[in-house]
Amino acid sequence: MGKEVSQENVAKFRKVFNEDNRNAVVQRAATKNGVLNASEDIAAKVRLDHTFSVEIDTGKVSNQLHSGRCWLFALLNTLRHQVADKYNVKDFELSQAYSYFWDKIERANIFYENIIRTADKPANDREVEFYLEGPGGDGGQWAMAAGLVQKYGVVPSSVMPETFNTNDTTGFGGALNNKLRKDAIELRELTNSGASEGQLNAKRDQLLGEVYRMTAIAVGEPPVKFDFEYRDDKKNYHREANVTPKEFFDKYVDVDLDDYVVVSNSPDKPFNKLYSLPAEDNIVGGKPITLLNVKMDVIRKAAVAQLKDGETVWFGNDVLEQMDRKDGLLDSKLYQTDALFDVDLSMSKAERLQYGQAAVSHAMTITGVDVVDDDVTKWKVENSWGEKNGDKGYFAMTDDWFENYVYQVVVHRKYLTADQLKIADSKPEPLPVWDPMM
Repeated sequence: MGKEVSQENVAKFRKVFNEDNRNAVVQRAATKNGVLNASEDIAAKVRLDHTFSVEIDTGKVSNQLHSGRCWLFALLNTLRHQVADKYNVKDFELSQAYSYFWDKIERANIFYENIIRTADKPANDREVEFYLEGPGGDGGQWAMAAGLVQKYGVVPSSVMPETFNTNDTTGFGGALNNKLRKDAIELRELTNSGASEGQLNAKRDQLLGEVYRMTAIAVGEPPVKFDFEYRDDKKNYHREANVTPKEFFDKYVDVDLDDYVVVSNSPDKPFNKLYSLPAEDNIVGGKPITLLNVKMDVIRKAAVAQLKDGETVWFGNDVLEQMDRKDGLLDSKLYQTDALFDVDLSMSKAERLQYGQAAVSHAMTITGVDVVDDDVTKWKVENSWGEKNGDKGYFAMTDDWFENYVYQVVVHRKYLTADQLKIADSKPEPLPVWDPMM
């Protein structure tokens, strides 16, 4: 039998608490104002003033609203900045709804693939449970967004604008989760009954057609061709008729996404190795999710170099840690709850990953950096939460927060060494579905 909490324990705890008069003062502050307000270091606003030695002019921020599409927004933001700069259209925006539509179709298809492949395993198997947890969810990785762009191209937001169900994916996502889990029952039963490949493919086509219908109803159908009309910042009119999304990407964006590498910092596993996340891939035969795991100094150096060359940087992070949403502050010393409670809350980055304290919960875009005497002090961040948060939607991030809570950064190959590129081009080690990088 385990050790119970005894009345003697409670009496001792109460006595010790009340003997320290400071506890009553801190208790009043915390109960009146909340733990975060009571522990906030207001000096963070001074540390994070919005002045940067390297800064890319990127215009208005986007807004993902009530959806988990940050990974799409962050990639499309990096691409739209290049279009805006090249064609002098400062506030140009690419359609997130268009990429979201195709992600639902592709993600359903690869879900069917994984369900059929694991049909011999019980439904409560760890891998099967991972696939069933949120088959119609919003979250994703950079390579997932890049794969969608490579296969389907992109369109301006004016061609396929946001809808209620892209701005708030709750209702549609719930219905899609329900449908895909029901489909999993059919496909597992059909597979285990000895159905032929032809029978399975026919059933998959039927089910995928139903997903297409659901997505088209909720989001609208994506265009096959469209007319691209715009006025540049000098008010000059431009028009190109009957362009496909792929043609638009090739002509107006013209970026080879295979030239970019996702460098990660996951110190719970060996550095200078390439890993993959096959369970999170969203396109059968598409761009695989790979991570070149390196130390933070490598990531910092590459990110600064890319910014100095005038290109923004996609990065995956744990935004829910040490963040002031209203003021747009990311500072690892922002909320000093350890001092408030007088307890030791320190954990290494590796320990946070190993023990469930860390997660790659968000993706954003770095648009600037402050370098003082060759040392990075802070970073400028473009978020996708609209203009009412931070400085018109832009956040400021200390380099210490970058060190502690950034896990993935996407950089061009030219900013990596020959040895690093050799690893990036090697065969990756697959990570299991329970790895914290998922």
